[in-house]
Amino acid sequence: MKYFRFTLCLLFINVVHAQLPVTRFKTSSGKESVTYYEAIAAWKQIDKASLNVQVLTMGPTDAGEPLRLVLVSSDASFKPEQWKQKNKIVILINNGIHPGEPDGIDASIWMVKDIVSNKLKLPSNVVLAIIPVYNIGGSMNHTPFYRIDQNGPTEKGFRGNSQNLDLNRDFIKCDSREARSFAEIFHFAQPDILLDNHVSNGADYQHVMTLLTTQHNKLSGVMGEYLNKTFEPAIYESMKQKGIDLIPYVNNFGDKPENGWGAYWDSPRYSSGYAALFGTFAFVPETHMLKPYAQRVDATYKLMQSFIEFAAANTFTIKKLRAEQLKSIITQQQFAFGFKTDSSRFSEMTFKGYAATQKISNVSGQPRLFYDRTQPFEKKIKFYNFFTPKAMIEKPVGYIIPQGWWKVIDLLKLNKVQMRQFVKDTSIEVEVYKIEDYKSSARPYEWHHLNTDVKTSKTVQQLKFRKGDWYIPMNQTANYFLMQVLEPTGEDSYFTWNFFDPILGQKEGYSAYAFEEIAEEYLKNNPSAKEKLEQKRNSDSAFAKNGRAQLNFVYQNSPYAEPDYLRYPVYRVK
Repeated sequence: MKYFRFTLCLLFINVVHAQLPVTRFKTSSGKESVTYYEAIAAWKQIDKASLNVQVLTMGPTDAGEPLRLVLVSSDASFKPEQWKQKNKIVILINNGIHPGEPDGIDASIWMVKDIVSNKLKLPSNVVLAIIPVYNIGGSMNHTPFYRIDQNGPTEKGFRGNSQNLDLNRDFIKCDSREARSFAEIFHFAQPDILLDNHVSNGADYQHVMTLLTTQHNKLSGVMGEYLNKTFEPAIYESMKQKGIDLIPYVNNFGDKPENGWGAYWDSPRYSSGYAALFGTFAFVPETHMLKPYAQRVDATYKLMQSFIEFAAANTFTIKKLRAEQLKSIITQQQFAFGFKTDSSRFSEMTFKGYAATQKISNVSGQPRLFYDRTQPFEKKIKFYNFFTPKAMIEKPVGYIIPQGWWKVIDLLKLNKVQMRQFVKDTSIEVEVYKIEDYKSSARPYEWHHLNTDVKTSKTVQQLKFRKGDWYIPMNQTANYFLMQVLEPTGEDSYFTWNFFDPILGQKEGYSAYAFEEIAEEYLKNNPSAKEKLEQKRNSDSAFAKNGRAQLNFVYQNSPYAEPDYLRYPVYRVK
């Protein structure tokens, strides 16, 4: 009987294995990558072959194809409430955000095929949530001519999506349908760990895999400390045991990376920066572009395996720390803004590089950079991964946003922010920001002219709000996200991304000759305004000689000036 059961088990495994897809990555000996449609067909085939895999159709994309989400669970539990009940840890894996970097696309298919055919064990306490191809439009734009300096695959997708957007700059502003669908997936899965698979550019060196980890000081709290002291070092050790010397993402694009570098700053516009706002451990694996494609895919597979192993062994700790951090975010009173590198603190890493030399170009006849692979070296380098905030901003009790700013309201809803509408017209004392100065980029960046170097002043005013305006209480796990997007000085705030630009243009005005008499009468009836004008004249000689400037000063300091000009329409409740 035992022999019969064993035979049946082997027969079942073989049948399942026979039903699994064979992709062009395997048939080409690692030289080619799947196309978008081949990837989706492969995942559907894996879904049919295994009860432990489910392919979900999620939200729309700019390409017209829906975003898919593949769930892999050893006990076929595919609902978040089941994961919570069973205390499972969730790893969200994003692939193909830049389809010219398809390593994760092929590695994920390979890995899950191995799980289904029992070549790789998925621990019972781990759930994988995999986005097979995120940038579908870019993936469909497949040719041999993109990323021409990358060593395979033979054909690659395009970096931009169907609107030519770089989706790895879109997680806050959400100009693409992909980003909106990603937010739905993210808040559905509520991942404990995010992996966003990439391929790096830059200098030539021996390492096949680098790792960009969300900055631990920015993540802060118990999670930041654990990430820096335990989580990340454990992944490095695990990869070393698998024969791969991991190094932090080489954030040095010159010819001397051996001089060391600082950690890449992953602001909230990036996947890892976005995920960190919601208490998720986030990582961006970056294989090196000059390594053969098969080697890069293998390294991506092994890195994902290392994360699975660590997550399985440390589920209790990871979930406990996340719960503690999210709970503390609810009561946290101050939030950091504007981080800068602390040049006095660093760690040391062993960097394996190649000597950078100069030789004469056969194209231009001029000296050119050349990495000599006959001269490999190992050197201890300084890695600057400590950051300090430039400012701390006090959390308000709540924010109020008038209903007319529905584009912002929609983005908050997308991110599952708790908020409510006023049921009647209401007068409330609030803190009001005025935009005193800012710089707008001369050239567009990802569909926007970013507002930077923002300077504000703040006053307390009694304002009337209408029925239907939105109140956002600051007693929720989304507090970190809310502070970053609603405070105008945030590096990726909605003000930075132009959502409030209409307030920067004055709508009302006056004809100078007609306003002269009105201004004269106003100064006569308002001695304090006249005194303010006199003080300005006495302190500014150029102003004293400029009649139009004085007239405008009176206008701007009178009830006739429009209150909404430069008034930031997100109000802080004390």
